Amino acid sequence: MANDRIVLPPVNAQKTNMTCHFCIVGCGYHVYKWPENQEGGKAPHQNALGLDFRKQLPPFSTIVSTTQQAVVTDKHGRRSNILIVPDKECVVNQGGGSVRGLHMASYMQKESRLKHPRIHTGDQWLETDWNQALAIYAGVTKKVLDGKGSREIGFVTFDHGGAGGGFENTWGSGKLMFTALQAPMTRIHNRQSYNSECHATREMGIMELNNSYEDAEVADCIMAIGTNPYETQTNYFLMHWLPNVQGTTIDKKKEWFKDEEVGEGRVIFVDPRKTASIAICEATAPDRVLHLDIEPGTDVALFNGLFTYVVDQGWIDRDFIARRTKGFDEAVKANRMSLEECSKITGVSVAKLKQAAEWAYKPKAGGKLKRTMHGYEKGIIWGNDNYAIQSSLLDLVIATHNVGGRRGTGCVRMGGHQEGYARPPHPTGEKIYLDQEIIAGKGQTLTFWGVSTFQTTCNAENFREAVLRRANIVKEAMQKARGGTTAQVVDAIYDAIANKGGLFVTTINLYPHVMEDAAHLQLPAVHPGEMNLTSMNGERRLRLSERFMDPPGSAKPDCLIAADIANTLKALYEKEGNAKMAARFKGFDWKTEEDAFNDGFRLQGAADVGGEIHSQGGDTGHLATYALLKAAGNNGVQLPIKEVKNGKLIGTEVLYTDKFGTDDGLAHFKPSPWKGFFKPVEGQRAKYRFWVNSGRINEAWQSMYHDYYDAGMRERWPMAPVEMNPDDARELGIASGDIVELFNDYGATYAMAYVTPEAKRNQVFMQFGHFNGIQGDVTTEAVDRNVVPDYKHTWANIRKVTSGTYKATVSFKSRQYKA
Repeated sequence: MANDRIVLPPVNAQKTNMTCHFCIVGCGYHVYKWPENQEGGKAPHQNALGLDFRKQLPPFSTIVSTTQQAVVTDKHGRRSNILIVPDKECVVNQGGGSVRGLHMASYMQKESRLKHPRIHTGDQWLETDWNQALAIYAGVTKKVLDGKGSREIGFVTFDHGGAGGGFENTWGSGKLMFTALQAPMTRIHNRQSYNSECHATREMGIMELNNSYEDAEVADCIMAIGTNPYETQTNYFLMHWLPNVQGTTIDKKKEWFKDEEVGEGRVIFVDPRKTASIAICEATAPDRVLHLDIEPGTDVALFNGLFTYVVDQGWIDRDFIARRTKGFDEAVKANRMSLEECSKITGVSVAKLKQAAEWAYKPKAGGKLKRTMHGYEKGIIWGNDNYAIQSSLLDLVIATHNVGGRRGTGCVRMGGHQEGYARPPHPTGEKIYLDQEIIAGKGQTLTFWGVSTFQTTCNAENFREAVLRRANIVKEAMQKARGGTTAQVVDAIYDAIANKGGLFVTTINLYPHVMEDAAHLQLPAVHPGEMNLTSMNGERRLRLSERFMDPPGSAKPDCLIAADIANTLKALYEKEGNAKMAARFKGFDWKTEEDAFNDGFRLQGAADVGGEIHSQGGDTGHLATYALLKAAGNNGVQLPIKEVKNGKLIGTEVLYTDKFGTDDGLAHFKPSPWKGFFKPVEGQRAKYRFWVNSGRINEAWQSMYHDYYDAGMRERWPMAPVEMNPDDARELGIASGDIVELFNDYGATYAMAYVTPEAKRNQVFMQFGHFNGIQGDVTTEAVDRNVVPDYKHTWANIRKVTSGTYKATVSFKSRQYKA
């Protein structure tokens, strides 16, 4: 296939639906597939897109580029073209595509993918078959279960939808981990324990995805808290936020809210850093954008100050508070903070604080309450005490009735991955700090399932050192066992982990990646397109991404890998006549991913797991079927499902119109006084100069697991960039492109200097999750009461290491949008 032209799909090309693999927005796409030696014509009746390529197309007719096409080969050697095009009928993206989604075709069937299981022989990797791989994994696992028990079996695992996740795979892995193996030492891919990122909001009765994207179009004001939506939820921002700021949704507001004042939307950003999102909004409507550039970690003080002020001004819904909430007076007393004190702590002037309160909460002419949507993400989720920040924010939101069924409101996570959670309950309910357990020498096996933890955990340097040191003990044992039978290899591994402090490490993933440095076994998984997979987006919109191609080699969906492991263990216990243990591994007789979907999301396997399934589909998940979801296309259905009517799934646009998610149905205020920083963070803050903020950049996705194998991305971002203020850089003799070292008491890491005038003095921003330069090496072990980490607050010193060659190969133009 030429790289300077598009091969158009013929009219008879296969057409399937796919939700973007990546961010939580979940843009809808169509996948066209046809034989490599065929091509559609330029006339509209000659190509499957139905467009006239004989002349210049009107603007935004479609998006078609070379990154959206590829040639794939099936298991029988047949070669086909694929073209992945944004769906103009999808209400989420309306034909738009992000830089990440528009590269999906280029990630299909990369040569670098894991194709078959691989085993480490002590000094090299060898491909093997599933029989031997499962015999080793299950054999070692059984010895651990029969020895010290399930508490020695560890997992670091995904809990989300999209690529590498989905309801099928969270269910399969969860049923294995929690019901069959009963392994409590399990943590989430980006958290150090098995927990939620929103404990406080859920306790207050408010699940974190509670409105629709359309609500952002009709809000009077949007408050964006610790989020950079242009770079991280691109088409939610471009298709739903920006039109409101531009004033193009006024007619919709007039239609929806006939008896109240409406106008162009305003947006308030709460972020110490000026982001690309702020720059775009300022270029669009500078008089309707307010940036509260708070001092790092002072979110609780900000929300308490605003809460106190709006209560004192009477800008709250007292009737709503009386009818549908509890605990208001206690929260007012505990959180009380004057604007003067708030300003002193946050660094935001009293005048700006008052302006923010007026924009977001001062009643409109005629006395109607403002409709303000609050969107938050990692800036507070991974902030200075997640639980306290969310409590203080929701106190403000509840008091002003900006959640609870009013359109144009909501207090919602902006999100990272898409969602797709369906699992049995955790076997013990403990919140075990897995990283610290491993560092302390506990645990005998550790499976990294769809994760790149060395790149993405906090206190990463110490965790990585402990895993590698303990894994090497097993590698030495495996090297000595070369020439032995599979059973003898299992015995050697078990001796190393039971008696010598070793750790048996398995990875289950798409690619060999940084985790293979520690691994002894690698199992190849697949992603959407190579399997059928369901996920929901940030407005709870459930869709089915359809399989349209074969996976590489013998790679399998994660849910079927879980089933293979369970069935292998079941057979081992049946062979020795242990019916009680064999019974723990029942209920994995799945042939397809649809079987796993029916078992978990549709609740058919509830009896196998004690009758309880924690699923985002809820009690009505059983109404969804693959057939109904296929018919629903890229618009799917918003959960929870209400009913099936005339063959169509009917969903729910906004939550909490009648009652909240508590036992009494009321929203619960939660006292949350300002208490400063965690002790480990305060220690680094007092000792080192630079606040080291972190986050994503637009082109790269999460841990860059695809991008690592993309020559263009490696050229653009060869190393984690660290944005620095020009005066700070000049003082330290640093220029853009230099390699610098960041260091503190927890470790040291390297980064590529990116000097930008938008950066504040003594504050730097480093890309999170890069494979070359790991920001987590200098973060502390600080977590909140639920073991939710504070990735965002650490301090370090910086020094230049070398000028390097990046300044000759990488662009260091401003990443801020300028009109």
